[in-house]
Amino acid sequence: MKNLLVMRKSFIFSMVALSFLLFSTNAFASFPVKKSTNTETSVVMDADTNADSADIAVVGSGKSQLTALLLVIFLGWLGVHRFYLGYIWQGVVQLLTLGGFGIWALIDLIRIITGDLQPKNGPYSKTL
Repeated sequence: MKNLLVMRKSFIFSMVALSFLLFSTNAFASFPVKKSTNTETSVVMDADTNADSADIAVVGSGKSQLTALLLVIFLGWLGVHRFYLGYIWQGVVQLLTLGGFGIWALIDLIRIITGDLQPKNGPYSKTL
């Protein structure tokens, strides 16, 4: 019985560590770096045209709605989709509560399908 409990704790710890390694969006350098975050969406305009007839494209977050959907379907109880979308602390809470006992993961599934749950740093670049 003790061995099974130790194996469960070891498995949970390794999954938490793996999630942080795979889905952490922080980059670290060995020298001081000033980190700047831009929460506004970028607008790309062609320099050859004037502002009245310019084709404006909004640059997304680089995240795919299909990837988020697959993650919530298969690993929703671990909160991996929250790590992917940039919500690290919510992902940790979902990991520790097994997706809010499945209820939170089910709500996130519906929110991703409807497009209500967006990435933290902008809209999806690829939608369903």
